[in-house]
Amino acid sequence: MNHTTQTKSLLFDAIAMATMFATATLLAALVYLLITYAVPLFESKMFPALSAQRASKTLVAVFAHADDEGVAAPVLARYAREGAAVYLIIATDGAQGGSHTSIPRGAELARVRGEEARCAADALGIHAPILLGFPDATLGSYMEDPARLYQLTARVQAELQRLHPDAVITWGLDGGTGHPDHRLVSSVVTQLVRAGAPGAPERLFYASIPVEGFRAMNPARGAPPFLVPQPKYFSMRVAFTPADDEAAQRSMACHRTQFSDDVVQRVGKAQSRALNGTLLLAPFVTADAGTDLFTSR
Repeated sequence: MNHTTQTKSLLFDAIAMATMFATATLLAALVYLLITYAVPLFESKMFPALSAQRASKTLVAVFAHADDEGVAAPVLARYAREGAAVYLIIATDGAQGGSHTSIPRGAELARVRGEEARCAADALGIHAPILLGFPDATLGSYMEDPARLYQLTARVQAELQRLHPDAVITWGLDGGTGHPDHRLVSSVVTQLVRAGAPGAPERLFYASIPVEGFRAMNPARGAPPFLVPQPKYFSMRVAFTPADDEAAQRSMACHRTQFSDDVVQRVGKAQSRALNGTLLLAPFVTADAGTDLFTSR
């Protein structure tokens, strides 16, 4: 091969390598653009569910009294820890309930119980409680105020519409302990879900107190008859960690007007043993059984 031929060959090789490099660079740029812009756009258009799954979820617990949240506290702590927005709605002012305090019933007790609710929410890592302030122990007193239940229904609905939860927890129809206020709050929330009220999701779950909890709370009496639902109804089984359980026990200790230190320790240990890292809930819709409040199995 003479000098001229060799020069041409080297020139052609250089041109070929430069062309290959330019082509590779162009392909890399196209792949980058595809990954950066086209794929997310395609997902958002063709698979909206994938985008929705990335959004933060909202869980709302609706109960009658400050301290009722204890029945679902480990799960509230779990979802808050995982990044969900967790809210607690409390219907009554709690002014009539103070079995472990010298504070007289009335406005001062209501104020203290509000502080206890805020302490409990902080211990669980959830948003500050939403206190509706309805009269304690008289939610269903029709003769005293015929409009009260309608007002309660409207207030709960307004909060659900504002918060727009993906799932809701409340007392079962038994009210957990059978307390009339508990039963009425459960009924109101269920009514809103059944009526398709704005903000009320079908993913509604009922909480109950296990038999062991009743026995620990009142060893002499035990569980009231025909109050605890049969196991077959608890088809939502939500796991929680020891840290979530500890947060739940700290939140219970906040309610000093309701529980002595002895009761907090006794009930906390009993419920930890009974639940064994899994909270059992009864779904409003049977198909919503599973292990995650936000998804069905």
